[in-house]
Amino acid sequence: MKKFLLLICVWFCYFSTTAQVIRKRTLTLMGSRFDITIVGTDSSTAENHIDKAITEIDRIEQLISDWIPSSQVSAINRMAGIQPVKVDRELLELTQRALRISELTKGAFDISFAAMDRIWKFDGSMEQLPDSATIQRAIANIGYRYIQLDTLNSTIYLTRKGMKIGFGATGKGYAADKGRALMKELGVPAGIINASGDLTTWGSQPDGKAWTIGVTNPFRRSKPAAIIKMYTGAVTTSGDYEKYVEIDGKRYSHIINPKTGMPSYGLTSVTVIGPDAENCNGFSTAIMVLGKKKGLQLIKQHPEFACLLLTTKGKKYKSRNFKKVLKTISSTPGSERKHTIHAQQ
Repeated sequence: MKKFLLLICVWFCYFSTTAQVIRKRTLTLMGSRFDITIVGTDSSTAENHIDKAITEIDRIEQLISDWIPSSQVSAINRMAGIQPVKVDRELLELTQRALRISELTKGAFDISFAAMDRIWKFDGSMEQLPDSATIQRAIANIGYRYIQLDTLNSTIYLTRKGMKIGFGATGKGYAADKGRALMKELGVPAGIINASGDLTTWGSQPDGKAWTIGVTNPFRRSKPAAIIKMYTGAVTTSGDYEKYVEIDGKRYSHIINPKTGMPSYGLTSVTVIGPDAENCNGFSTAIMVLGKKKGLQLIKQHPEFACLLLTTKGKKYKSRNFKKVLKTISSTPGSERKHTIHAQQ
């Protein structure tokens, strides 16, 4: 479920009184803009660490991209309805976590949504709505329950021909998380990895202060919808205003409801904060589909995460635990928190 995220602006403070330096590099990875910011003792070391973060993100793309024919995900999709495909343990576990989110959102998030990827086009070429029969044929190939995992043999099998899986919704968040984990292993004291709005942070700015992140307000670009200060944490935003198609004067969001095959409506943007970008990303996508009421109910069941919603009418809503989660990620820098999402029975 590929989603383009609204811009998140990050303000950095530079201080000459500290021996630390900040280095930043912007480039295209996984088909999207990545901004990698590293705090280091000198520029050369910091740049070297950025190179290693890029290598790690590229490795993940080669594993999970459904646009790269040689990737394991492409092999899974080619063998849909034919046979299971042996995969790396990393991909098996990433798929397991995506299925958990699919289950707890009752399909509002669905990694088999990739079967819909050729129906809606948001590159400016689409001039009319897809007909109902085309949508229904695509929907028939969507269903996370038809994905079989064999943890003993490390295989993934799509049981219906024409099915596809994709990590457009959680893949960049996962890459940002993995990049952060690698940097921490290498002893990098602080930084930010921003994967087109799927953003992870760790440590602090050279002056010891938290990173300050402004979430874009699509109704008033000059004033952020929220200012988030955090040390080690993550924030992702899903929105319907950065990527959409207009047909007969009506705007259609690129975030599609897997059950109906039609664009989500009611919410203009959803920002989720928490310990990791992978799960934040899954939640923000699902909430765009679920809408305000069900979205707030969903996030309430997972207290380590919180959300900020903007409706199409410009109204703002926060989950009740927003301040609590914000306080957690803005507390003194510490070890990275790991969180496992458990599906409801």
